[in-house]
Amino acid sequence: MADKGDIGWRVMAGAAAFAGGFVAKKAITLVWKKSTGKEPPTNPESPEVDLAEAVGWAVVMGVGMELARLLATRAVAHQYAKGTGQLPSHFKTEG
Repeated sequence: MADKGDIGWRVMAGAAAFAGGFVAKKAITLVWKKSTGKEPPTNPESPEVDLAEAVGWAVVMGVGMELARLLATRAVAHQYAKGTGQLPSHFKTEG
């Protein structure tokens, strides 16, 4: 059974990942529009979308979303450690 600290961490991390993903998608879409001059593909799986464009969008979106999740989780872990005096248990490394 999860203790209260673990539940608090999960809520904080989930909210941060959601917010980071939301902001990242908006930013990635804006950068895509500015750099290509077109809207990003809404359905990259469609054969009507050029393969290079579909692959490019998938790579940019995948890397961007994972980077946003990583940065948001690290920021929340830092704040959690400041508030509780320790990192969540699964972040601790054996030294």
